Amino acid sequence: MGLLAAMGHTGGVWFGWSGETSAEPADAPQVITRGNIQFATIDLTPQQFEEYYNGYCNGTLWPLLHYNPELFRHEQRDYDAYLAVNQLFARQLMPLLQAGDAVWVHDYHLIPLARYLREHGFEGPIGFFLHTPFPHIQVLRLLPDHAELISDLCVYDVLGFQTEDDVRSFRSCFEAGIVGTFRGSAGVAEALDCRAHVAAYPIGVDVKAVAREAAEAVNEDTVARLTASLLGRKLIIGVDRLDYSKGLMERFAAFEHFLETYPENQGKVTFLQIAPLSRSDVLAYSEIRQALEQSAGRINGRLAEADWTPIRYLNRNFSHATTMGFLRAAQVALVTPVRDGMNLVAKEFVAAQDPRDPGVLIISPMAGAARELTGALQVNPYDKRGMARALEKALHMPLEERRQRHRQMLDAVRRNDIHHWYGEFCHDLDEVELRARRPELVGAPDERTLESQGWWRRAVSRLFSSRASF
Repeated sequence: MGLLAAMGHTGGVWFGWSGETSAEPADAPQVITRGNIQFATIDLTPQQFEEYYNGYCNGTLWPLLHYNPELFRHEQRDYDAYLAVNQLFARQLMPLLQAGDAVWVHDYHLIPLARYLREHGFEGPIGFFLHTPFPHIQVLRLLPDHAELISDLCVYDVLGFQTEDDVRSFRSCFEAGIVGTFRGSAGVAEALDCRAHVAAYPIGVDVKAVAREAAEAVNEDTVARLTASLLGRKLIIGVDRLDYSKGLMERFAAFEHFLETYPENQGKVTFLQIAPLSRSDVLAYSEIRQALEQSAGRINGRLAEADWTPIRYLNRNFSHATTMGFLRAAQVALVTPVRDGMNLVAKEFVAAQDPRDPGVLIISPMAGAARELTGALQVNPYDKRGMARALEKALHMPLEERRQRHRQMLDAVRRNDIHHWYGEFCHDLDEVELRARRPELVGAPDERTLESQGWWRRAVSRLFSSRASF
């Protein structure tokens, strides 16, 4: 949603996977235009989907990026497929590029893409943004191909991470002597003949759009039915993709501990957990789905009453507007991942709340958003007792304290909104082009705006996407 909001403002080309598989990839991308965005997509073969996407991306990189080495696996054929698909993307993208264009690559699926674009002769600026955490070298070195991965990241002109912690983890690769050097307070990574500007660009949300959607959704049928069904009970909400990095098992256990430790809340609060299915053909995801279903069933079977169900656990998607309405209706939001790059649900919850009577955010320090949202209650997702205490405090927090905490968080969310995020990144990427043409102007005050830059007119955004995003 964040990237589409940015591109809806600026226009551009969104190139990536169609979300479909076919026996033979098409010779050229299929291009459709919606508003001021062109969507250029290609199919993958079933084998590419299995080895590249399920194999290397989700079986190899994702666990390491989220500090889950026990789920990590590595097969050479998967890495070969990862490189082959990136080569395919580069070949298919090149005919779409024009003089003056820049390319902005998103996420771990396409780390080698810049190298292949350079080999095909593209000379424009290329930026990369990692939406996930970046692990310390002590974890990353479990990957047999980690030196190649680091070198490929250095090919980018601008390399962006969610937080300063991620920048420090990336720097640890150079301090360990794996490849190249990292120097300067601004952050410059050098490997072979490549040089990348490295910085943190915390992603944000469209605050005004979220607030508007949330306020309008209050009267929507689905949101109104949820509110009516609570029968005056307070609502605790969690909204997460079904993934082991989100701390859902720990969250369910903590909620059960809360009801046992503070039994006066039984029958007075409802916990709604929305967790749409993802990567269901990957074993780790089918296992966590089964475990969560069993946990929710056990807790409800043990504690429920005839007119009250403690946990409402839903494995389905809702529209963005409906979800924002749910967030506005909640008195407490649980955002407690065991590891997360940013977690935009935390920021959306803040933006969706009524400032006159705001809810309370409980957040894990392992979420990138926790660095900005200091008005939230922070709790270790593995600490059942701590989370139970945080829930008790949140549900009974005085109005004035809730307002004060919400003001701090709303100021932070506005300061680092979606427009600031892509504005900062694209400004830095634009200076790469400016440095090549007019080096004496780099860093000088001027009146340039992103909209006036020729390359941004056709910037290529999120080069790996799902069909559902369109």
